[in-house]
Amino acid sequence: MTEGQEPLRALGRAGATYAYEEPRPDLLERIPNPASDAAANPAGAALALRIDVPEFTCLCPITAQPDWARIVIRYQPDAWCVESKALKLYLGSFRNAGIFHEGAVTRICNELVALLDPHWMVVEGRFTPRGGIPFWPVAVYRRGQSAGRTVFPPAGDFETLGPLTERLDRARPREESI
Repeated sequence: MTEGQEPLRALGRAGATYAYEEPRPDLLERIPNPASDAAANPAGAALALRIDVPEFTCLCPITAQPDWARIVIRYQPDAWCVESKALKLYLGSFRNAGIFHEGAVTRICNELVALLDPHWMVVEGRFTPRGGIPFWPVAVYRRGQSAGRTVFPPAGDFETLGPLTERLDRARPREESI
């Protein structure tokens, strides 16, 4: 185990918690960012991560019908990275939770930001169409320097949000990506 590393509860353990009734941020765990270790990263390379989760599920809070999505998480870690098995268990905890698409994506982003304190993070929810209409919400976070408070991109910040949604327009359907 790396010095300063908190003991992991899920990875390599037979007794991992599998919960499916409500989102469980307490399942999330983190590991040290190897790029923040000067000895392991003498060139000072910046690390960015892209995590593609093709089988996310939750329930419509009104009809209790299942919703499926590909969740794409991109971020630049500071001191911490998310541990992959813990992330899998956390995302699986949404399975029977009644939550709107936009709420799921926003919640995932906020809970990961609270755990990791990254430089920036983007969480995309590529939900399969419901009633013939696909919803692909995007939550964007970037660390700000305004009197020690987080600065969120303003709702009208097209320079930040516009390119993200345009990229989503060019994204291939799930079936073509696999």
